[in-house]
Amino acid sequence: MAVPLLDLGAQYQSIREELDAVLMEVVESQWFVMGPNVDALEAEIAEYLGVPHAIGCASGTDALLLPMKAIDPAVTGDGPGDDRRDVIVPAFTFFATAGAVWNAGFRPVFCDVDPVTFNVTPETLEPAWTDRTRAVVPVHLFGQMAGMADINRMAEERDAIVFEDAAQAIGARQEIDGETVMAGAAATVGAISFFPTKNLGGFGDGGMVTTHDDEIAERVRKLRVHGGRQMYHHEMVGTNSRLDALQAAVLRVKLRHLDAWADARRANACMYHERLADVDGITLPATADGNWHVYNQYTIRTDRRDELRAFLNDRNVGSGVYYPVPLHLQACFSALGGAEGDLPVSERLCNEVMSLPIFPELGEDRIDEVARTIREFFGAGPAG
Repeated sequence: MAVPLLDLGAQYQSIREELDAVLMEVVESQWFVMGPNVDALEAEIAEYLGVPHAIGCASGTDALLLPMKAIDPAVTGDGPGDDRRDVIVPAFTFFATAGAVWNAGFRPVFCDVDPVTFNVTPETLEPAWTDRTRAVVPVHLFGQMAGMADINRMAEERDAIVFEDAAQAIGARQEIDGETVMAGAAATVGAISFFPTKNLGGFGDGGMVTTHDDEIAERVRKLRVHGGRQMYHHEMVGTNSRLDALQAAVLRVKLRHLDAWADARRANACMYHERLADVDGITLPATADGNWHVYNQYTIRTDRRDELRAFLNDRNVGSGVYYPVPLHLQACFSALGGAEGDLPVSERLCNEVMSLPIFPELGEDRIDEVARTIREFFGAGPAG
């Protein structure tokens, strides 16, 4: 039985009539950039997350980049301001996290991550923190939130801004001081990606900036349309990062199904746990106390990663590696001085992690096939 890593077609077929209808509405309206669908999506995301501001933009990368530019006096024209230029980011994450920092004119400083949750913690942030640190970017990797209460407390004590990278984690939540807080609403600013592979994915690129800060929100709204709210009047040097109306229409439909899809992903994860828990040679993903994981990826660890992937591939079972090279060892950041051995957890994870199919429409039969094939590789015998 073939098992793909991801099957976006299955999701489309499940809601095809809803999607086709709204796409035709946009085509007939001929309103393709920004407009009523974008306004409505922003309002619906803001309500869903519990934030005052949600601002659509062209990609998840821009959702990180624009608010970083919005705190830079050189961009906003606010005078000399704060000259601290370092922003701490995890070495084990997608490139856009650090790329946005660099392209906003700040200096990425890499830190290690927790080996169990794959996320930053105050303990992993501490060695990277100096008097030059302006901000920190915790990434809610693979759909699980970092421990935001402690990170926010640490940042507040040191007068730093927290930018949540929630690109992979829309719908994830966490208990903080007795209240449930959504990913993207747990810091000053959040960034969400609508790339097609995300739990809430469009038919192309798209992103959303979320924030509790009125001033940052206003600046981001200007920066995404060339630096001004009024056409041909530019208060700062912005860019073109508008969200397409077609993407907004698709995302509004999908948002109504997001929690059900997250439930299906979580159920799939439980089935993997049940079928693989006794297999020696792999480490299954763990959920930290107080977290509600939405499993954008189901990521296991094994020191036989490449052998296992080849074995699965030969049997038409899909898998993926997120990520094979830690950011401090990427060639484009060599000038920052990172060296092998600096961040041992991230380096080890890049050699051990692999992600299994987890999409909502996967089904028990295909999970059984994935688990059976993994058990065969490790000589574990049939699942009990």
